[in-house]
Amino acid sequence: MIGGRWLFREGAGKMGRRGSRTPGIFLPALRVSVVKLTLPAVVLLGLLACATTAVGADRWNQFRGANGDGQSAAGGIPSTWSETEHIAWKTAIWGKGWSSPVTWNDQVWMTTATPEGHRLAAICVDRRTGRIIHDVTVREFEKPPYCHPFNSYASPTPWVEEGRVWVHFGSMGTACIDTTTGRVLWRRLDFRCNHFRGPGSSVVIHGNNLFLPFDGVDHQFVVALDKRTGATVWNSVRDVDYGTNNGDLKKAYCTAKVITVKNRTQVIVPGAVATISYDPGTGREFWRVIHGGMNAAARPLFGNGLLFINTGAVPTQLMAVRPDGKGNVTDTHVEWTTMNSVASRPSQLLIGNEIYMVSNSGVASCLDARTGKTIWQKRIAGKHVASPVHVGGRIYTFSQEGVTHVFASEKKYRELAINRLDSGFMASPAISEGMMILRTRKHLYAITE
Repeated sequence: MIGGRWLFREGAGKMGRRGSRTPGIFLPALRVSVVKLTLPAVVLLGLLACATTAVGADRWNQFRGANGDGQSAAGGIPSTWSETEHIAWKTAIWGKGWSSPVTWNDQVWMTTATPEGHRLAAICVDRRTGRIIHDVTVREFEKPPYCHPFNSYASPTPWVEEGRVWVHFGSMGTACIDTTTGRVLWRRLDFRCNHFRGPGSSVVIHGNNLFLPFDGVDHQFVVALDKRTGATVWNSVRDVDYGTNNGDLKKAYCTAKVITVKNRTQVIVPGAVATISYDPGTGREFWRVIHGGMNAAARPLFGNGLLFINTGAVPTQLMAVRPDGKGNVTDTHVEWTTMNSVASRPSQLLIGNEIYMVSNSGVASCLDARTGKTIWQKRIAGKHVASPVHVGGRIYTFSQEGVTHVFASEKKYRELAINRLDSGFMASPAISEGMMILRTRKHLYAITE
């Protein structure tokens, strides 16, 4: 630390070929020291190494919750609220960040940044009181890369587990933070990718591997890092035929999904034009489906033997794929596709045999997950980026105008409530221990009975 500011050594990271293992750069600061582990520390590392991604159903530890599907079994979540009703606390969050809050026990984590991207930070709030307990600088820039005003420099959602939180800012940096002390344990600053519009893909962890897609206008690849050290486990370049030299049509902002089908665990990573299934341990490709599109952002869903993939834009479609194939499965494993009021930004909900979704322009829909046929549609108005959630038989959608529509998860549209807050939603909510944690553009709210 010099003059109260952290200085970082930039790595000259090189792109690895598919499945290659490349060394990583993970320096907390310029000074590097060797740490001699005591017996308790070794035991702790062993416990962390044995930890899995399975968490309590009431913890919302990643983008879209413990199972990555936007659903919670928590009780005590009201249908109605306002600036004066059902608010346990309200906390101002500095800067501009569209990352969604994640929770572990009594901690709520998210990221933020100065609007121009000069400071990237992780924020921790006490879930009981709303008090900010950590404000951790992850990186500082004199000349940040460009980010479109619609996006933010802090849009990817963190992942939190016992004692650790992993934050990601795209090619601007990834870090692991001690949740008790707020100390940065490792950083990676060496991946080269021009996001062109800013970062969007969130952190996903399975076992000890942390998966990050980098789908920019210049490079498109997926990496797995060792969550304990930040070292590269594998780096797989996407060798997709995009059919164009226009980099804008090659970019995507999607978050990975880990599933197990017929005893084969795979990490699914949608991108522009194609979605690819990888071996989570080696980066070897299992299968791919060609679907077209760009800017894929919605997280895949898995259920009833089908994987549901949102292709992004141009075209914007939702498709159901059987994820048990090998090689190019485009002609053999696609069960159905639909383009009827499909969102390109908010993720969908799979509830039993129905898919519920809200489009960018505010059209809510219910589909038969087995066939893709529309069961009902209802225009609820507003512009939507945040993903809906399902709790207690109710679906909540969150608009950029600050309006939450609440309706029943039924085969006929039934409105339950419309709620308004002072500022709009760009982040998706978290649900934990009887609280719905809402992040608007300016504040973090705890909603409860």
